[in-house]
Amino acid sequence: MSGAPVGVDGILRLAMGFQASKVLLTAVRLGLFTELAEKPLDCEELRTRLGLHPRAARDFFDALVALGLLERSGDPEGVYANTPTTDRYLDRAKDTYLGGFLEMADSRLYGFWASLGEGLRTGRPQNEISDGGGLFDTIYRDPARLAGFQRAMTGLSLRSAHALAEALDWTAYRTVADIGCAEGALLSHLLHRHPHLRGTGFDLPAVRDSFADHLRRHGPAGRLSFAAGDFLTGPLPRAEVLLFGHILHNWDLPTKRMLLAKAYRSLPEGGIVVIYESLIDDDRRENATGLLMSLNMLIETPGGFDYTGADCRAWLAEAGFRESRVQHLAGAESMVVGRK
Repeated sequence: MSGAPVGVDGILRLAMGFQASKVLLTAVRLGLFTELAEKPLDCEELRTRLGLHPRAARDFFDALVALGLLERSGDPEGVYANTPTTDRYLDRAKDTYLGGFLEMADSRLYGFWASLGEGLRTGRPQNEISDGGGLFDTIYRDPARLAGFQRAMTGLSLRSAHALAEALDWTAYRTVADIGCAEGALLSHLLHRHPHLRGTGFDLPAVRDSFADHLRRHGPAGRLSFAAGDFLTGPLPRAEVLLFGHILHNWDLPTKRMLLAKAYRSLPEGGIVVIYESLIDDDRRENATGLLMSLNMLIETPGGFDYTGADCRAWLAEAGFRESRVQHLAGAESMVVGRK
């Protein structure tokens, strides 16, 4: 079954959806939800803390109420407070903060998507690499961009990381490596949840310092380490479980196949590879998030695209994996598990 057809009101909501998006992204950038995590505030207190002009501040706050992102007590003169969801996920002081991804959406993706039509006409990226450079080369050589990108990846992976810790029988394994680990937040959560595991974060050398900082703050010390390398040019670390989170969709089909072949070679017999993304549903009708993410790969990369679970299972079979399955994780995200 495809997504339900929209009526005229739905068309208008979609057409003007950028307004609600920008209200949310601006609130995150201003730190509004972090301010309200300390205590509820009235309009004037909140406006003053955020440094906003009085002309439209109340409209801004009440728009967030109407969008379900804030609560307001009593009459229009009441105090504003976070909802349980925004308090959990949009307060920068909490480990559950996913606003890093929203910050990147605001600072980078929002503007680039204005050129979607050009990308569709030319098939070329519309971001910093529209001149032909490499996205990750551009990001990784700029410490500020790299830090923002890693925070974004932590936020994007947060719910899947928690789901993944429960979705597999981890008692069957002792070692796990996260390929393209960023700050190492996924491994940190996974190893805290399963104390018998030892983990390796594998990423480019520029990531080492942020990984070490996250490890100092969140642990677990002694069971989690960093290995520097380039998965495009060298071998993958050896472990019983290899994780690819939001990695394969960055690359063209030959590179996807090459990475899965490397995973097969690095795993022992009986080892597994776990690939998780916003997988497109096999009928390509329902998971709009996966399809929109694939369009984002057009904007961001020279050859990347998202794919269905059936696509990934076929590539795993080509690489030699003897069995595979698809399992939902959280929200729009699912994982494909391949066993050697």
